[in-house]
Amino acid sequence: MVRLLGPQDRFLTTIEKQYPAVNVLVRGNEITLAGTAAEVEAVRRLIEELQLMIRNGQELGEAEVTTSARMLGIDSTQSPSELLGQAILTSRGKSIRPKTLGQKEYVDAIDENTIVFGIGPAGTGKTYLAMAKAVQALQRKEVERIILTRPAVEAGERLGFLPGTLTDKIDPYLRPLYDALNEMMDPELVPKLLAAGTIEVAPLAYMRGRTLNSSFVVLDEAQNTTPEQMKMFLTRLGFGSKMVVTGDITQVDLPAGSSGLRLVTRVLDDIDDIHFSRLTSADVVRHSLVGRIVDAYTEYDAHKQAQRYESEQAREFANRAERRSAVPRDRFPKRRPS
Repeated sequence: MVRLLGPQDRFLTTIEKQYPAVNVLVRGNEITLAGTAAEVEAVRRLIEELQLMIRNGQELGEAEVTTSARMLGIDSTQSPSELLGQAILTSRGKSIRPKTLGQKEYVDAIDENTIVFGIGPAGTGKTYLAMAKAVQALQRKEVERIILTRPAVEAGERLGFLPGTLTDKIDPYLRPLYDALNEMMDPELVPKLLAAGTIEVAPLAYMRGRTLNSSFVVLDEAQNTTPEQMKMFLTRLGFGSKMVVTGDITQVDLPAGSSGLRLVTRVLDDIDDIHFSRLTSADVVRHSLVGRIVDAYTEYDAHKQAQRYESEQAREFANRAERRSAVPRDRFPKRRPS
């Protein structure tokens, strides 16, 4: 019951928010539901699914409760405990698994396609799940190596001169990838695999001129690639390889704002064996505030874009009116009288 209700009864509060018409009363090990028959049945199904997750050893969080409620609301015959209970990887007693329906579809797309684009806001697990699938593929000997890369672009800051070797200068940009690797694998094993070349973490510039065979390749922060870099990266694909490209097209740090990730969604959208997974704020698994922050910025950006469009339309209308009201000039100059 303690695991079902969560710390400080947070999961119980989440259930009550999802079903405000149902009164949930907990006494000891007994839960009593009061409300309309349909709503009570929905909450009963949800609690049963959460119990199955706990019995299967899955750690519950608010994301699992919310996602399970949403899935059952769409189709009451679905089983969230089965769909969300399949672990990708288990490391040091911690299981890595999709926590939302969008994440589950994203993970399934990686299994079914050669190239997958994971596009969505911060906190949706785009890179983390892609790296988990890469480690899983390596452990299953489906690939011979993992290649993790990202463009070395400063996020709106100027870091100035960095001392040290070229590796020392590049490492800060790649640190998030190293951190995720150490979470998913034995930290003592990671340096050995890096030294042997089985795992390679490198900036995107190092990919030029290579053909990547039998590899699982993950390109992170792809919104900061130029169209030329994106084309260069995708054409590195060799035999027996998979590619996952992740990014958030609302956080472009390029000076000109020309993102290769934005362009590729239009260029490659209809090609077989290439899949675009679009995650949303509903797939955010960080603090609940992150999802609301993402929604607020999305709404703000949409409002600004609408204002920009209206301004451009008004300017165009004014230009047309000015051209119509202008006094026409003779097309050919008049001849002087002889």
